[in-house]
Amino acid sequence: MSVEAPVREAAPVRRSRAFGSLVRALGISWVRDRSQVFFNLILPGMFLVLLASVYGSGETPTPHVLEVGDAPVLEQAEPGAFELDGAADLDAALEALEEGDADAAVVQDGDEVTVYYSQTNATNGTIALERLSGLVDDVNVAVLSEAAPDAPVLRLETDAAEDRSLEPVQYLAPGILAWGIAISGVFGAAGTLVDWKRDKLLRRLRLTPASAGTFVAARITVSLLVALLQTALFLAVAVAMGLELSAWTWFAVPLVLLGTAAFLAIGVVIGGIAKTGPGAAGLSNMVTMPMAFISGAFFPLAAAPQWVQWLSVVSPMRYLNDGLQAVIVRGESPVSVLPEVGVLALFAAAVAVFAWKTFKFDEL
Repeated sequence: MSVEAPVREAAPVRRSRAFGSLVRALGISWVRDRSQVFFNLILPGMFLVLLASVYGSGETPTPHVLEVGDAPVLEQAEPGAFELDGAADLDAALEALEEGDADAAVVQDGDEVTVYYSQTNATNGTIALERLSGLVDDVNVAVLSEAAPDAPVLRLETDAAEDRSLEPVQYLAPGILAWGIAISGVFGAAGTLVDWKRDKLLRRLRLTPASAGTFVAARITVSLLVALLQTALFLAVAVAMGLELSAWTWFAVPLVLLGTAAFLAIGVVIGGIAKTGPGAAGLSNMVTMPMAFISGAFFPLAAAPQWVQWLSVVSPMRYLNDGLQAVIVRGESPVSVLPEVGVLALFAAAVAVFAWKTFKFDEL
Protein backbone atom coordinates (compact mmCIF):
# COMPACT_ATOMS: atom_id res chain seq x y z
CA MET A 1 0.00 0.00 0.00
CA SER A 2 2.72 2.43 0.96
CA VAL A 3 4.54 1.77 -2.32
CA GLU A 4 1.53 1.96 -4.68
CA ALA A 5 0.03 5.18 -3.26
CA PRO A 6 2.85 7.47 -4.45
CA VAL A 7 2.58 5.88 -7.93
CA ARG A 8 -1.14 6.70 -8.13
CA GLU A 9 -0.50 10.25 -6.91
CA ALA A 10 2.27 10.75 -9.45
CA ALA A 11 0.02 9.94 -12.44
CA PRO A 12 -1.74 13.35 -12.47
CA VAL A 13 1.61 15.03 -12.04
CA ARG A 14 2.98 13.18 -15.05
CA ARG A 15 -0.08 14.12 -17.13
CA SER A 16 0.25 17.75 -16.07
CA ARG A 17 3.93 17.80 -17.01
CA ALA A 18 3.17 16.14 -20.33
CA PHE A 19 0.44 18.69 -21.04
CA GLY A 20 2.75 21.60 -20.16
CA SER A 21 5.54 20.20 -22.30
CA LEU A 22 3.19 19.75 -25.25
CA VAL A 23 1.82 23.28 -24.93
CA ARG A 24 5.36 24.64 -24.84
CA ALA A 25 6.49 22.52 -27.81
CA LEU A 26 3.42 23.38 -29.90
CA GLY A 27 3.81 27.06 -29.01
CA ILE A 28 7.42 27.06 -30.14
CA SER A 29 6.38 25.27 -33.33
CA TRP A 30 3.76 27.93 -34.00
CA VAL A 31 6.23 30.78 -33.47
CA ARG A 32 8.69 29.18 -35.89
CA ASP A 33 6.01 28.87 -38.57
CA ARG A 34 6.30 32.29 -40.19
CA SER A 35 3.21 31.80 -42.35
CA GLN A 36 1.01 31.27 -39.29
CA VAL A 37 2.51 34.28 -37.53
CA PHE A 38 1.82 36.40 -40.63
CA PHE A 39 -1.77 35.24 -41.21
CA ASN A 40 -2.75 35.29 -37.54
CA LEU A 41 -1.05 38.46 -36.30
CA ILE A 42 0.01 40.68 -39.20
CA LEU A 43 -2.62 40.21 -41.93
CA PRO A 44 -5.64 41.42 -39.87
CA GLY A 45 -3.77 44.59 -38.92
CA MET A 46 -2.89 45.22 -42.56
CA PHE A 47 -6.55 44.83 -43.54
CA LEU A 48 -7.58 47.28 -40.83
CA VAL A 49 -5.16 49.95 -42.05
CA LEU A 50 -6.15 49.41 -45.71
CA LEU A 51 -9.92 49.34 -45.28
CA ALA A 52 -9.99 52.21 -42.79
CA SER A 53 -8.08 54.30 -45.32
CA VAL A 54 -10.44 53.32 -48.16
CA TYR A 55 -13.60 53.95 -46.14
CA GLY A 56 -12.28 57.26 -44.95
CA SER A 57 -11.56 58.65 -48.41
CA GLY A 58 -14.47 57.64 -50.61
CA GLU A 59 -16.25 59.67 -53.30
CA THR A 60 -19.25 61.87 -52.49
CA PRO A 61 -22.26 59.57 -52.09
CA THR A 62 -25.89 60.18 -53.00
CA PRO A 63 -27.77 61.01 -49.78
CA HIS A 64 -30.64 58.73 -48.77
CA VAL A 65 -33.55 60.98 -47.81
CA LEU A 66 -36.85 59.95 -46.20
CA GLU A 67 -40.02 61.87 -47.00
CA VAL A 68 -42.36 61.94 -43.99
CA GLY A 69 -45.87 62.45 -45.26
CA ASP A 70 -46.10 64.84 -48.21
CA ALA A 71 -43.14 67.17 -48.80
CA PRO A 72 -43.77 69.07 -52.09
CA VAL A 73 -40.37 70.77 -51.90
CA LEU A 74 -38.71 67.47 -52.78
CA GLU A 75 -40.51 67.49 -56.14
CA GLN A 76 -38.29 70.42 -57.13
CA ALA A 77 -35.07 68.45 -56.60
CA GLU A 78 -32.92 67.62 -59.60
CA PRO A 79 -33.00 63.96 -60.71
CA GLY A 80 -30.32 61.96 -58.95
CA ALA A 81 -29.72 64.53 -56.23
CA PHE A 82 -31.25 62.25 -53.59
CA GLU A 83 -32.27 58.67 -53.11
CA LEU A 84 -35.86 59.20 -51.93
CA ASP A 85 -38.03 56.86 -49.88
CA GLY A 86 -41.14 57.31 -47.82
CA ALA A 87 -41.39 56.88 -44.05
CA ALA A 88 -44.45 55.77 -42.11
CA ASP A 89 -44.06 58.53 -39.53
CA LEU A 90 -41.47 60.79 -37.94
CA ASP A 91 -40.55 58.28 -35.23
CA ALA A 92 -39.76 55.62 -37.83
CA ALA A 93 -37.70 58.13 -39.82
CA LEU A 94 -35.69 59.22 -36.77
CA GLU A 95 -35.02 55.59 -35.86
CA ALA A 96 -33.70 54.97 -39.38
CA LEU A 97 -31.40 57.99 -39.02
CA GLU A 98 -30.09 56.80 -35.66
CA GLU A 99 -29.41 53.31 -37.02
CA GLY A 100 -27.61 54.70 -40.06
CA ASP A 101 -30.18 53.40 -42.55
CA ALA A 102 -30.89 56.89 -43.94
CA ASP A 103 -29.11 60.25 -44.07
CA ALA A 104 -31.92 62.78 -43.65
CA ALA A 105 -35.68 63.06 -43.21
CA VAL A 106 -37.89 65.89 -44.49
CA VAL A 107 -41.18 67.07 -42.98
CA GLN A 108 -43.14 69.90 -44.64
CA ASP A 109 -46.06 71.69 -43.02
CA GLY A 110 -47.23 74.44 -45.32
CA ASP A 111 -44.36 76.83 -45.84
CA GLU A 112 -42.28 75.33 -43.01
CA VAL A 113 -39.74 72.67 -43.99
CA THR A 114 -37.94 70.73 -41.25
CA VAL A 115 -34.86 68.68 -42.08
CA TYR A 116 -33.63 66.04 -39.64
CA TYR A 117 -30.12 64.90 -40.50
CA SER A 118 -28.15 61.86 -39.41
CA GLN A 119 -25.11 62.04 -37.18
CA THR A 120 -24.64 58.28 -37.31
CA ASN A 121 -23.51 58.63 -40.93
CA ALA A 122 -21.99 62.03 -40.21
CA THR A 123 -20.55 62.66 -43.68
CA ASN A 124 -23.68 61.60 -45.55
CA GLY A 125 -25.90 63.49 -43.10
CA THR A 126 -23.96 66.70 -43.66
CA ILE A 127 -24.10 66.28 -47.44
CA ALA A 128 -27.86 65.66 -47.26
CA LEU A 129 -28.38 68.76 -45.08
CA GLU A 130 -26.37 70.96 -47.43
CA ARG A 131 -28.23 69.75 -50.52
CA LEU A 132 -31.65 70.10 -48.89
CA SER A 133 -30.79 73.60 -47.65
CA GLY A 134 -29.69 74.50 -51.15
CA LEU A 135 -32.93 73.08 -52.56
CA VAL A 136 -35.04 75.27 -50.23
CA ASP A 137 -32.96 78.33 -51.18
CA ASP A 138 -33.40 77.57 -54.89
CA VAL A 139 -37.18 77.27 -54.51
CA ASN A 140 -37.33 80.59 -52.64
CA VAL A 141 -35.17 82.33 -55.23
CA ALA A 142 -37.44 81.02 -58.00
CA VAL A 143 -40.51 82.32 -56.17
CA LEU A 144 -39.00 85.78 -55.63
CA SER A 145 -37.79 86.02 -59.21
CA GLU A 146 -41.33 85.43 -60.44
CA ALA A 147 -42.44 88.49 -58.47
CA ALA A 148 -45.40 86.59 -57.06
CA PRO A 149 -46.25 88.37 -53.78
CA ASP A 150 -48.84 85.78 -52.81
CA ALA A 151 -46.46 82.81 -53.19
CA PRO A 152 -45.22 81.51 -49.84
CA VAL A 153 -41.53 81.69 -48.98
CA LEU A 154 -40.32 78.48 -47.39
CA ARG A 155 -38.84 78.60 -43.90
CA LEU A 156 -36.19 76.02 -43.10
CA GLU A 157 -35.65 74.38 -39.72
CA THR A 158 -32.93 71.79 -39.06
CA ASP A 159 -32.44 69.29 -36.28
CA ALA A 160 -29.86 66.57 -35.66
CA ALA A 161 -30.89 63.01 -34.90
CA GLU A 162 -29.20 61.16 -32.06
CA ASP A 163 -25.49 60.73 -32.63
CA ARG A 164 -24.57 57.04 -32.89
CA SER A 165 -21.84 57.64 -35.44
CA LEU A 166 -18.82 55.42 -35.83
CA GLU A 167 -15.56 56.39 -37.44
CA PRO A 168 -14.24 53.92 -40.04
CA VAL A 169 -11.74 52.42 -37.59
CA GLN A 170 -14.49 52.04 -34.97
CA TYR A 171 -16.72 50.11 -37.32
CA LEU A 172 -14.04 48.06 -39.04
CA ALA A 173 -11.90 47.03 -36.06
CA PRO A 174 -14.35 44.52 -34.47
CA GLY A 175 -15.27 43.01 -37.84
CA ILE A 176 -11.70 42.51 -39.00
CA LEU A 177 -10.75 41.12 -35.59
CA ALA A 178 -13.62 38.60 -35.87
CA TRP A 179 -12.43 37.70 -39.36
CA GLY A 180 -8.86 37.26 -38.09
CA ILE A 181 -10.08 34.98 -35.30
CA ALA A 182 -11.99 32.94 -37.88
CA ILE A 183 -8.94 32.56 -40.11
CA SER A 184 -6.75 31.54 -37.19
CA GLY A 185 -9.23 28.95 -35.92
CA VAL A 186 -10.35 27.40 -39.20
CA PHE A 187 -7.00 27.35 -40.99
CA GLY A 188 -5.11 26.32 -37.85
CA ALA A 189 -7.33 23.35 -37.03
CA ALA A 190 -7.78 22.17 -40.63
CA GLY A 191 -4.08 22.42 -41.49
CA THR A 192 -3.00 20.78 -38.25
CA LEU A 193 -5.28 17.78 -38.76
CA VAL A 194 -4.07 17.28 -42.32
CA ASP A 195 -0.48 17.33 -41.04
CA TRP A 196 -1.38 14.81 -38.32
CA LYS A 197 -2.89 12.52 -40.93
CA ARG A 198 0.18 12.77 -43.09
CA ASP A 199 2.62 12.13 -40.26
CA LYS A 200 0.51 9.47 -38.46
CA LEU A 201 1.11 11.53 -35.35
CA LEU A 202 -1.62 10.22 -33.05
CA ARG A 203 -0.57 6.64 -33.77
CA ARG A 204 2.94 7.51 -32.67
CA LEU A 205 1.59 9.14 -29.51
CA ARG A 206 0.32 5.74 -28.37
CA LEU A 207 3.94 4.80 -27.81
CA THR A 208 4.53 7.77 -25.50
CA PRO A 209 3.27 8.58 -21.97
CA ALA A 210 1.09 11.40 -23.34
CA SER A 211 -2.40 10.39 -24.48
CA ALA A 212 -4.06 11.60 -27.67
CA GLY A 213 -6.54 13.56 -25.56
CA THR A 214 -3.71 15.39 -23.81
CA PHE A 215 -2.16 16.25 -27.15
CA VAL A 216 -5.46 17.59 -28.56
CA ALA A 217 -6.07 19.62 -25.38
CA ALA A 218 -2.60 21.12 -25.65
CA ARG A 219 -3.23 22.07 -29.28
CA ILE A 220 -6.52 23.74 -28.38
CA THR A 221 -4.83 25.62 -25.54
CA VAL A 222 -2.18 26.96 -27.89
CA SER A 223 -4.90 28.13 -30.30
CA LEU A 224 -6.71 29.96 -27.51
CA LEU A 225 -3.50 31.63 -26.33
CA VAL A 226 -2.71 32.69 -29.91
CA ALA A 227 -6.20 34.18 -30.21
CA LEU A 228 -5.66 36.27 -27.06
CA LEU A 229 -2.28 37.45 -28.32
CA GLN A 230 -3.84 38.23 -31.69
CA THR A 231 -6.58 40.28 -30.00
CA ALA A 232 -4.14 42.26 -27.87
CA LEU A 233 -1.86 43.16 -30.79
CA PHE A 234 -4.78 43.98 -33.09
CA LEU A 235 -6.41 46.30 -30.56
CA ALA A 236 -3.06 48.01 -30.04
CA VAL A 237 -2.92 48.76 -33.78
CA ALA A 238 -6.55 49.94 -33.75
CA VAL A 239 -5.91 52.25 -30.77
CA ALA A 240 -2.92 53.73 -32.59
CA MET A 241 -5.30 54.49 -35.48
CA GLY A 242 -7.78 56.29 -33.23
CA LEU A 243 -10.00 53.59 -31.74
CA GLU A 244 -11.22 54.50 -28.24
CA LEU A 245 -11.74 51.43 -26.07
CA SER A 246 -14.74 51.32 -23.76
CA ALA A 247 -14.73 50.28 -20.10
CA TRP A 248 -16.23 46.91 -21.10
CA THR A 249 -13.44 45.99 -23.53
CA TRP A 250 -12.27 43.26 -21.14
CA PHE A 251 -15.37 41.24 -22.04
CA ALA A 252 -13.85 40.76 -25.48
CA VAL A 253 -11.79 37.96 -23.87
CA PRO A 254 -14.69 35.47 -23.38
CA LEU A 255 -16.14 36.47 -26.74
CA VAL A 256 -12.82 35.80 -28.48
CA LEU A 257 -12.39 32.47 -26.69
CA LEU A 258 -15.92 31.34 -27.62
CA GLY A 259 -15.43 32.50 -31.20
CA THR A 260 -12.12 30.67 -31.42
CA ALA A 261 -13.75 27.49 -30.14
CA ALA A 262 -16.51 27.80 -32.76
CA PHE A 263 -14.05 28.28 -35.62
CA LEU A 264 -11.75 25.54 -34.35
CA ALA A 265 -14.73 23.18 -34.55
CA ILE A 266 -15.34 24.25 -38.15
CA GLY A 267 -11.66 23.65 -38.88
CA VAL A 268 -11.88 20.14 -37.42
CA VAL A 269 -14.76 19.34 -39.79
CA ILE A 270 -12.76 20.65 -42.75
CA GLY A 271 -9.62 18.81 -41.59
CA GLY A 272 -11.62 15.58 -41.47
CA ILE A 273 -12.74 16.07 -45.08
CA ALA A 274 -9.55 17.38 -46.69
CA LYS A 275 -6.85 14.95 -47.78
CA THR A 276 -4.04 17.42 -48.50
CA GLY A 277 -2.77 20.77 -47.27
CA PRO A 278 -3.89 22.71 -50.37
CA GLY A 279 -7.29 21.04 -50.12
CA ALA A 280 -7.65 22.14 -46.50
CA ALA A 281 -6.61 25.70 -47.40
CA GLY A 282 -9.09 25.84 -50.27
CA LEU A 283 -12.00 24.60 -48.16
CA SER A 284 -11.05 26.99 -45.36
CA ASN A 285 -11.09 29.92 -47.78
CA MET A 286 -14.47 28.82 -49.11
CA VAL A 287 -15.83 29.10 -45.57
CA THR A 288 -14.10 32.16 -44.11
CA MET A 289 -14.16 34.61 -47.03
CA PRO A 290 -17.90 34.43 -47.86
CA MET A 291 -18.64 34.38 -44.13
CA ALA A 292 -16.82 37.70 -43.72
CA PHE A 293 -18.96 39.37 -46.37
CA ILE A 294 -22.30 38.06 -45.07
CA SER A 295 -21.48 38.88 -41.43
CA GLY A 296 -21.03 42.64 -41.63
CA ALA A 297 -17.28 42.48 -41.06
CA PHE A 298 -16.40 44.76 -43.97
CA PHE A 299 -19.61 46.76 -44.53
CA PRO A 300 -22.91 47.32 -42.67
CA LEU A 301 -25.45 44.55 -43.10
CA ALA A 302 -28.16 47.20 -43.43
CA ALA A 303 -26.63 48.09 -46.81
CA ALA A 304 -26.68 44.48 -47.99
CA PRO A 305 -29.52 42.76 -49.90
CA GLN A 306 -32.21 41.13 -47.80
CA TRP A 307 -31.09 37.61 -48.69
CA VAL A 308 -27.59 38.38 -47.36
CA GLN A 309 -29.08 39.58 -44.08
CA TRP A 310 -31.08 36.35 -43.80
CA LEU A 311 -28.00 34.24 -44.59
CA SER A 312 -25.95 36.05 -41.95
CA VAL A 313 -28.15 34.56 -39.22
CA VAL A 314 -26.32 31.21 -39.53
CA SER A 315 -22.83 32.75 -39.47
CA PRO A 316 -20.98 32.68 -36.13
CA MET A 317 -18.80 35.54 -37.34
CA ARG A 318 -21.82 37.85 -37.28
CA TYR A 319 -22.39 37.23 -33.57
CA LEU A 320 -18.71 37.57 -32.75
CA ASN A 321 -18.56 40.83 -34.72
CA ASP A 322 -21.73 42.23 -33.11
CA GLY A 323 -20.58 41.26 -29.62
CA LEU A 324 -17.12 42.78 -30.05
CA GLN A 325 -18.52 46.00 -31.48
CA ALA A 326 -20.99 46.30 -28.60
CA VAL A 327 -18.48 45.91 -25.76
CA ILE A 328 -15.36 47.43 -27.36
CA VAL A 329 -16.78 50.35 -29.34
CA ARG A 330 -20.27 51.20 -28.09
CA GLY A 331 -19.55 50.54 -24.43
CA GLU A 332 -22.53 48.26 -23.88
CA SER A 333 -22.47 45.98 -20.84
CA PRO A 334 -21.88 42.20 -21.06
CA VAL A 335 -25.58 41.66 -20.31
CA SER A 336 -26.47 43.22 -23.67
CA VAL A 337 -24.39 40.66 -25.57
CA LEU A 338 -25.68 37.55 -23.79
CA PRO A 339 -27.63 36.53 -26.95
CA GLU A 340 -24.38 36.63 -28.96
CA VAL A 341 -22.57 34.68 -26.22
CA GLY A 342 -25.34 32.05 -26.22
CA VAL A 343 -25.32 31.64 -30.01
CA LEU A 344 -21.53 31.29 -30.13
CA ALA A 345 -21.55 28.73 -27.31
CA LEU A 346 -24.36 26.68 -28.90
CA PHE A 347 -22.71 26.84 -32.32
CA ALA A 348 -19.33 25.74 -30.94
CA ALA A 349 -20.90 22.87 -29.00
CA ALA A 350 -23.06 21.67 -31.91
CA VAL A 351 -20.25 21.74 -34.48
CA ALA A 352 -17.80 20.15 -32.01
CA VAL A 353 -20.22 17.26 -31.40
CA PHE A 354 -20.72 16.86 -35.15
CA ALA A 355 -16.95 16.91 -35.73
CA TRP A 356 -16.40 14.32 -32.98
CA LYS A 357 -19.08 11.99 -34.35
CA THR A 358 -17.93 12.19 -37.96
CA PHE A 359 -14.14 12.38 -37.57
CA LYS A 360 -12.31 9.21 -38.52
CA PHE A 361 -9.56 8.77 -35.94
CA ASP A 362 -8.34 5.61 -37.59
CA GLU A 363 -6.98 7.74 -40.42
CA LEU A 364 -4.50 9.39 -38.07
